[in-house]
Amino acid sequence: MLPDATLLRLEACHIDTTTAQITVSVRSTPATAPCPVCTTPAQRIHSHYERTLADLPWAHYRVRLQLRVRKWFCPNPRCVRRIFTKRLPTVAAPWARCTLRLAQRLVALGVALGGTAGVRLGHDWDLAVSRNTLLRGLRRLPLPVLPTPRVLGVDDWALRKRHTYGTILVDLERRQPVALLPDRTAETVAQWLRAHPGVTVITRDRSSAYAEGARHGAPSATQVADRLHLLQNVAEALAEVFTTHHKARAAVNAARRQQPVPLPDGMMAVPVPPPATPPLAQQQAAQRAAHRQAT
Repeated sequence: MLPDATLLRLEACHIDTTTAQITVSVRSTPATAPCPVCTTPAQRIHSHYERTLADLPWAHYRVRLQLRVRKWFCPNPRCVRRIFTKRLPTVAAPWARCTLRLAQRLVALGVALGGTAGVRLGHDWDLAVSRNTLLRGLRRLPLPVLPTPRVLGVDDWALRKRHTYGTILVDLERRQPVALLPDRTAETVAQWLRAHPGVTVITRDRSSAYAEGARHGAPSATQVADRLHLLQNVAEALAEVFTTHHKARAAVNAARRQQPVPLPDGMMAVPVPPPATPPLAQQQAAQRAAHRQAT
């Protein structure tokens, strides 16, 4: 099926089973064309030119379009453009090497997987594409217009770990990023918040820069310490406590193994084995332990 049957006419089709490629020769059919500068309809044909476009694959065959397009004389004597080429906006962009529908497929692949992973899946789909091609398609995408989030998550991200950091802002109710800031300073965060009023809750780590930026940019917003960093702080505190009392932990572990424990006065303490735990109590204890670990 041609990209746009109203603008193109099929002239020939060649299938090469050796290279697994289908070459389709097509010609543009419109009898007139508007000038891209003055929009005056042109009817005088200047010449023809051909361009090759990659299209969506058919099964395991690559598809190439040999597109023959007309050049026209602009009839407007005051127009700066004397000769122009017929544009086919529903087929391909100017100077593009692939059809519009293939470009859209590659952009969707890049949005979903990025560069390297997108290339691997593209090869499985018989789409010959490079990592840089996918990334260029992503950079050409217009930025989406998103509403100002009510609950905003603020955290840093590493462009280059231990060297270059930025700030990521996430709409926690919609669970999607809304902005990437070039650094992690208080002034940058405050400027963004002043430009986007309406944030009522800000979750952040314990960085003083983010606290100051939130205080100056959105003074009425409630600042909340996010759960990830609270759990990290708890884990660090527990690790410090366990390291400080490692001797006591060793004594407890030895008692569990029914081994004598040396006391400070040189004597040995022999622990008394606890009574046998009934099976039901063991199951309940294991369930409570698993719940504590999950929490």
